[in-house]
Amino acid sequence: QVQLVESGGGLVQPGGSLRLSCAASGFTLDYYRIGWFRQVPGKEREGVSCISTSDGNTYYTDSVKGRFTISRDNAKNTVYLQMNSLKPEDTAVYYCAARSSWFGCKWPARTNDYNFWGQGTQVTVSS
Repeated sequence: QVQLVESGGGLVQPGGSLRLSCAASGFTLDYYRIGWFRQVPGKEREGVSCISTSDGNTYYTDSVKGRFTISRDNAKNTVYLQMNSLKPEDTAVYYCAARSSWFGCKWPARTNDYNFWGQGTQVTVSS
């Protein structure tokens, strides 16, 4: 059974850090695009970052460049999103998503470029 499980969300003060995890089961992350999206109530789901597991290329939306880092741990079949210098506007539910692909990420990321989704994890940045 294919499954993605996010963890690592929580409440953090502005300027703080969190590391989100996306653990995959039922498949290995070879030749996949793995994306992180976020969504706030009343808005569309926004693509935040993507990693291409075939070549390691990474992509970021402009608002998180220099603050967020996406990475992959092959041994744990897990993708991470390290979030530093967090801002209140980063508050959202964060989702990871996956789709098998020989060609890696499509950028900007769109939700219909992915067919497996996690359940989401809440990130709240507030003092």
